[in-house]
Amino acid sequence: MVNSRAKGAAGEREFAHELERVLPGVEARRGVQHAGGPESPDVVHSLTGIHFEVKRTERLQLRKAIAQAEEDCGNRVPVVAHRWNNGRWYLIVPFEDLPAVATNVYLTMAENA
Repeated sequence: MVNSRAKGAAGEREFAHELERVLPGVEARRGVQHAGGPESPDVVHSLTGIHFEVKRTERLQLRKAIAQAEEDCGNRVPVVAHRWNNGRWYLIVPFEDLPAVATNVYLTMAENA
């Protein structure tokens, strides 16, 4: 059985790859992990103003994941990226921040079109 740290690292790499696949022109890679926070995100990417907290688990503790994203995001929008085994990726975004996320994604993709 894969330990949770290795599974988390694999999930972060998978999500970085998905960002690049789904959003052409976006560059993404797994971040260097220290103790969390804005300076050491799960995924380093070229989208502006967005912080991804990546969770690849069968039993997502949503409140805990959101709290971690909010604690680590700094002045960026906290977004939880999650997938179950053999599932698709889902994003949990604060509704009030959805326009900012959509705008940033649109502008990044338009810039790279």
